[in-house]
Amino acid sequence: MKALLFKEIKLAMHPTTYLFMAIGAMLMIPSYPYYVAFVYTCLGIFFIFLSARENKDIFFTASLPVRKRDVVKSRVFTVAIVELLQLAIGIPFAIIGIRINPNAAGNMAGIEANMAFFGLVLIMFALFNAIYLPLFYKTAVKVGTPLVFASIAVTIYVVAAELAVQMIPYLKTHLDTTDPAMAIYQFPILIAGMLIFALSLWLTYRKSAANFEKVDL
Repeated sequence: MKALLFKEIKLAMHPTTYLFMAIGAMLMIPSYPYYVAFVYTCLGIFFIFLSARENKDIFFTASLPVRKRDVVKSRVFTVAIVELLQLAIGIPFAIIGIRINPNAAGNMAGIEANMAFFGLVLIMFALFNAIYLPLFYKTAVKVGTPLVFASIAVTIYVVAAELAVQMIPYLKTHLDTTDPAMAIYQFPILIAGMLIFALSLWLTYRKSAANFEKVDL
């Protein structure tokens, strides 16, 4: 498993993935829809699968003396590492952004980059993974169709999450703020996001592996 994960990072990782991870710096931009920075990560994951398909990575890896389930596991772990790394990269920029934002009213284009926001992003990643990965491993070839369905789901989720925060007064005052006094209300959202992400990742792996077991390479 360790060797497969090393192979993923060295050979399967598309160069644009590193660029998209660096886009976490967009959290410094005043009054910006911060979800956009993490949507790029989903696009970077798509490029990993697209590049791997064109380079026949699936056939190469499956020809090795490893289980098909481990082939899926290494790719799922790689996806999770990319997503979590971008979150980690984004945190310091979010802190800087809060300090340099010239608008006293905060982010005028969406939710603030606070703990609740990062929890909601983790749920967004969980949703993307839960749709994209099992659909891809149904064929291990089609990369575009899973992206369409996953993108639609992510778009609906982001719009719904933003509308809820902006239109429900309680959520607006407690979640869309960087006031330290409100951290006690935002922290449970972060924890919930972490738990949902972890549980979803496990279930996504199981479903993806089961699908891949049925694929005749």
